[in-house]
Amino acid sequence: LVSLLLIGIAAWGIGFGLISSFRVVGVVIAVGVFLFFIALVGLIGAVKHHQVLLFFYMIILLLVFIVQFSVSCACLALNKDQQSELLEVGWNNTNSARTDIERNLNCCGFRAFHPNETCAADCFRTRQCKPCAPIIEEYSGMVLRFVGGIGLFFSFTEILGVWLTYRYRNQKDPRANPSAFL
Repeated sequence: LVSLLLIGIAAWGIGFGLISSFRVVGVVIAVGVFLFFIALVGLIGAVKHHQVLLFFYMIILLLVFIVQFSVSCACLALNKDQQSELLEVGWNNTNSARTDIERNLNCCGFRAFHPNETCAADCFRTRQCKPCAPIIEEYSGMVLRFVGGIGLFFSFTEILGVWLTYRYRNQKDPRANPSAFL
């Protein structure tokens, strides 16, 4: 479900024109496809009682848990100064995201509005634009808490999946020969 959600959100972002960076969308879709294939491996392993597939599913799911738990904790642990610093680094290193942000949030510049610079916002025509930093910081704090909480929730469901896979992996196939070894 998480993989299909990731793919759907990326497609929705492109469809409504909220995201124009194909690199960002490509990464989100690639992660969604990877998670979908991992879930498929676990499902096939469980249905077929295939020990090797379940083992690899369990190991990969454990690695996904570790990464997701770490990222979720990092999202929840960032304070306002660290968020501001990361946003400014991101603003200075990308032009396509800067254009999207200025157009969607109707702001120009990061900390201050400079009328002699170009800007994609509607307010630039009247030269009455606000800087983007306060608006982005408000949204980023809310988004980081939301993403961190959702990620933390799903990371604990993944560790539950690892435990269930470990338990299920050691069970004998009821359709198999009862005198056969595991």
